Amino acid sequence: MTHDLLLAALLIVASFATALLSAVAGFGGGVLLLPVFVAVFGPRDAVAVLTVAQLASNGSRVWFNRHEVDRRLVTIFAVGAVPAAAAGALLLTSAPLPTLTRVIGAFLLAMVIWRRIRPHTARVGDRGFAALGAASGFGSALVGSVGPMVAPFFLARGLVRGAYIGTEAASAVVMHLTKLIVFGAAAVLTWHTGLIGLALAPAAAGGAWAGKKVLDRLPVNVFIILVEAGLIISGLLLLITG
Repeated sequence: MTHDLLLAALLIVASFATALLSAVAGFGGGVLLLPVFVAVFGPRDAVAVLTVAQLASNGSRVWFNRHEVDRRLVTIFAVGAVPAAAAGALLLTSAPLPTLTRVIGAFLLAMVIWRRIRPHTARVGDRGFAALGAASGFGSALVGSVGPMVAPFFLARGLVRGAYIGTEAASAVVMHLTKLIVFGAAAVLTWHTGLIGLALAPAAAGGAWAGKKVLDRLPVNVFIILVEAGLIISGLLLLITG
């Protein structure tokens, strides 16, 4: 019983802390939570639980930044993300998760270098953004969260602080809802994993609220540095943990 209580406390604290980080940097929560959930639930259930928890976290960030969300950009992103997230979710049971995770980690580190050497090349047009949505939806279904992967592209659109946080979170909500539908149909999401994710939802929402308070006081230049530092940390974490 004591072990179960300690484990529950660890999951609640981790969900709150990573949601706070995501609310400030726009990403990182899912990436940092994934190794914790894998250790506790195993890789398949971890993705399902993470999806439910991330839906609560991202949904809260959308609400707290709702007046700054770029709805047009979210719609373009969703055109590619919805079908790709559905396809990725169907492949979850047989995908080589460690390999894919390391590929994403390497991509994040390359993106930071790219942004520094050629800061304007990460900007893509509407068609490119729909393709980005497809890549993100597919990858998110397989590893739970690829928020850091899309960060440079949202930033290149000139979105900062609340506009970036809210728009990126709304795009993630679209992917998570699609995945949950497919996970439920394919029995990857069970009542057990779903209830665990819902139990962590208040902690995730609380972290998003606390992060919004921090974000409102954060200078733009500090915000950009924080995002890029998060990309580097997330990339290294994914490469190491696989």
